[in-house]
Amino acid sequence: MSTGNRHRVAVIGGDGIGPEVCAEALKVVAAAGVGLDISAFDLGAARYLRDGVVLSDATLRELGGFDAILLGAVGPPVGDTSVPPGTLERGLLLRLRFELDLYVNLRPFTGVPGSIAEGADFAVVRENTEGTYAGEGGFLRKGTPHEVATQGSVNTRMGAERCVRFAFDLAARRSNRLTLVHKTNVLTFAGDLWHRTVTEVSAEYPDVTWDYNHVDAACIYLVEQPTRYDVIVTDNLFGDILTDLAGAVSGGIGFAASANLNPARTGPSLFEPVHGAAHDIAGKGIANPLAAIHSAALMLDHLGEADAAGRILKALSAQSDSMSTSSKPLSTTAVGDAIAERL
Repeated sequence: MSTGNRHRVAVIGGDGIGPEVCAEALKVVAAAGVGLDISAFDLGAARYLRDGVVLSDATLRELGGFDAILLGAVGPPVGDTSVPPGTLERGLLLRLRFELDLYVNLRPFTGVPGSIAEGADFAVVRENTEGTYAGEGGFLRKGTPHEVATQGSVNTRMGAERCVRFAFDLAARRSNRLTLVHKTNVLTFAGDLWHRTVTEVSAEYPDVTWDYNHVDAACIYLVEQPTRYDVIVTDNLFGDILTDLAGAVSGGIGFAASANLNPARTGPSLFEPVHGAAHDIAGKGIANPLAAIHSAALMLDHLGEADAAGRILKALSAQSDSMSTSSKPLSTTAVGDAIAERL
């Protein structure tokens, strides 16, 4: 039921509940019969506060030699200013995305019973290395009454097209429906590039129908009619915002998984739950590990373990349905145990 191959996986447990949910994800992978050679990396807020290290060049090179990376969550407690804002986001998470060329952020969503999105099954393909997160911009006259701050959005034809092609390929394997989300009426340059790219690439996928939504309209539709979507493709910033909303309407951010993919496979891809470190519940055994387990299933699928990934997703769906209709709460480890037992 597995390929029989062993895969080298770097695990960054991180902060807060990160190590807890990673442990359950690895437990489920083992129960699915897939062999992993695990190497743990101590990165995150705690590491930064201990010795000032975010991500060294040597560690980045080492991570680049793995087959995949599984990440729990990183960040200090809410309100804690000991880690300057942006330190981990730009120095660790975005650096990994840029340096490893993880240009597709794939986030699948299935509405759990009782959620606003019950019955919905869609995926968001978010461009992951450009847009407003590329870091273009700066200050003029900082700290004066005449201060100016600029933050540009970097969009290249190559960056948009490779993301769009991934989205069309995904749509062709699903229900042949794709929606481009942007803001072409205001962001007339970036929006035009994205719209032209989708229009031109669509000619190569005659079976895939596509439409366009402004991002503000998409936010409304995700709440009022989420079943209208199958594959959404969008830029970095809009994708970040839309997927948090999609997680909320699908049952909660604790169910939301993500894959930061290098489809060219020139290096490892990175898999992580969408949620944060949630220090307020760390160590209490009440963190929801389903997003981390789902992320691990995405990792296995990327590593060629499609059978094991499919069995995990089936067990995860059954467990999620069971939890949504039960009044009895389960601990973090109990959820992992239950899914492992289903396997």
